[in-house]
Amino acid sequence: MKEYENQTEEKMEEDKENLFSKYKYLKLLSKEYKNTTEVAEEIINLKAILNLPKGTEVFLSDIHGEYAPFTHILNNGAGIIKSKIEETFENRITEKERNTLATLIYYPKEKLKLIKQETDNIDEWYAITLYRLVEVARKVSSKYTRSKVRKAINSGFEYIIDELLHSQVDSGKDKENYYKQIIETIIELDQADSFIIAISDLIKRMAIDHLHIIGDIFDRGRHPDFVLDRLMNFHSLDIQWGNHDILWMGAGCGNKANIATVVRICARYNNIGLLEDSYGINMRPLFTFAQKTYRDDECLNFMPKVFDYNKYDNRDRNHIAKIHKAITIIQFKIEGQMIKKHPEYHLDNRLLLDKMDIENGTIKINGNLYEINDKNFPTIDKNNPYELTSEESEVMERLTESFVHSPSLQRHLKYLYTKGEMYTIFNKNLLFHGCIPTDENGELKEVEFMGKTLKGKAYFDEINDVVNKVFATKDLELVDIMWFLWISPNSPFFGKEKMATFESYFVKDKSMHKEPKSPYYKYSENEEFCIKVLKEFGLDREDSHILNGHVPVKAKDGESPIKANGKLLIIDGGFAKSFREKTGNAGYILTYNSNGLLLSQNKPFESVEKAIVEETDIISEIIVKKTGIIRKRVGDTDIGTKLKGEIADLQELIKAYKNGEIKEMER
Repeated sequence: MKEYENQTEEKMEEDKENLFSKYKYLKLLSKEYKNTTEVAEEIINLKAILNLPKGTEVFLSDIHGEYAPFTHILNNGAGIIKSKIEETFENRITEKERNTLATLIYYPKEKLKLIKQETDNIDEWYAITLYRLVEVARKVSSKYTRSKVRKAINSGFEYIIDELLHSQVDSGKDKENYYKQIIETIIELDQADSFIIAISDLIKRMAIDHLHIIGDIFDRGRHPDFVLDRLMNFHSLDIQWGNHDILWMGAGCGNKANIATVVRICARYNNIGLLEDSYGINMRPLFTFAQKTYRDDECLNFMPKVFDYNKYDNRDRNHIAKIHKAITIIQFKIEGQMIKKHPEYHLDNRLLLDKMDIENGTIKINGNLYEINDKNFPTIDKNNPYELTSEESEVMERLTESFVHSPSLQRHLKYLYTKGEMYTIFNKNLLFHGCIPTDENGELKEVEFMGKTLKGKAYFDEINDVVNKVFATKDLELVDIMWFLWISPNSPFFGKEKMATFESYFVKDKSMHKEPKSPYYKYSENEEFCIKVLKEFGLDREDSHILNGHVPVKAKDGESPIKANGKLLIIDGGFAKSFREKTGNAGYILTYNSNGLLLSQNKPFESVEKAIVEETDIISEIIVKKTGIIRKRVGDTDIGTKLKGEIADLQELIKAYKNGEIKEMER
């Protein structure tokens, strides 16, 4: 009986505390909404928003530093703008005029310059074009509140654009004259160019309500820095880390294995300029060391994979090849040190330098002898192959200092750490880059990680926490885990059974170059498995999907990005040109609007110049279209759930005003 009374008292105290907390919250809320009328206005506004059509989400993955096609997709709204132009004008204007209008919206400054050179009566062109742009803007912004549209205009024409978008052209002669006068005055005051740029920016802003980047901003492309600058100014997005992002994030925190790998990949794809010019990394010590150490070595196996032969001569190619070889050997040495330092990573099978017989040109792997294609390893001590020479150590110290203290690199990586995460659940879809470690029987695999045995969602959550701690503390012991996440078969980022980088460089037998995929990719073809994964993350709705990047889809071989009866979709953007020989296309884009999901396969993007001059676009072929019977509204989304919570709080505030718990204030 005594125990029951104590429980009752505890419950009463808890209820009192909850009531007090609720009262404090409502008091704070009353500072923003001072009386019943103001609360009622906001409830009416929020309930109206719940009934608007759901905003358009766009999903991109594996950008790989390819800024030109990436920015074109943002400019064309993932194809949305072109479709809105088609819907708006149908047969009213020619295809050529529609293409010109689309290109003007995508690249207004550049296209205006060309048009003014080619047009005799520019004022007449301005008048026609301004009317058309207003129509497109009205179409694209129709699913949003007037307030949201107005806030999206940031160019000084807020009042004028707002008037033009919301004036009724068919409401009478007076209103029509009013509308016409605005257009004429814009032209008379020589503001047409600025206005075109402003309304084009608004159209692009309204086309994509929210952007999802499902990993790999970095890799072989020239300008991940430009991509990140663009993302940092984007209005609404989330990022799921990819394996190449994790690699760079670890490098930025000072892990030498990550740093050496980043430099090697940049050399392999002739992208040293990203390190030197964009991030100010001091490459001079490595250049000097490479030229001295491999002076008489042509380094033919290390010629860059991507090279502009018209711009560089053979001397330049040999120069980069020497750098490439020098950093590759350094990388394998440092990785060997990491493997010995961390036996818990279970990566002993990657200790290969000590398995080479350099004099005889062979290597023993898993008990089998293979021929190697290189015998010139002047920095490898056969008695201690993983020890760096003093010069190699100096090179790595200088590189590490540069990576850790590069302001531009640190600014971008800080954004990735703070904005990105391991996975995202958004509007009942599960987004992550690579895979979930899975065993041969199709069960979620238990993995030893940071002294814990974890699987599935718990493993993902732990990785998320640890990666954030790495950035917060910069602890050099903790940062080693970033290399594990890059290279381990047990990492959700890697998704393969082994990293065969060493074999692809040095072993002649090409069968040893293969990197078998994780069992996840076999089982992810199965609908029941995907439903199990979704339930693991708390998603059991029929309309939920898994959205992955990471693995290029070999469409030319008949492979489909749609798996498990549509439960899993692979959104590998295919931006990197080097993948196109394998895939036969330029990847995929997913859009999710109020009508449903639309997965499109892209044709290759050639150049910004060609897009502007010849008015070419990224042509997308629809692969799958999932249209719901009932159009989705804001109320059906995560934002809708949040707004419903706000409405409930406001209704409580009205009650508090009406019963006198909180005093109303005048407007």
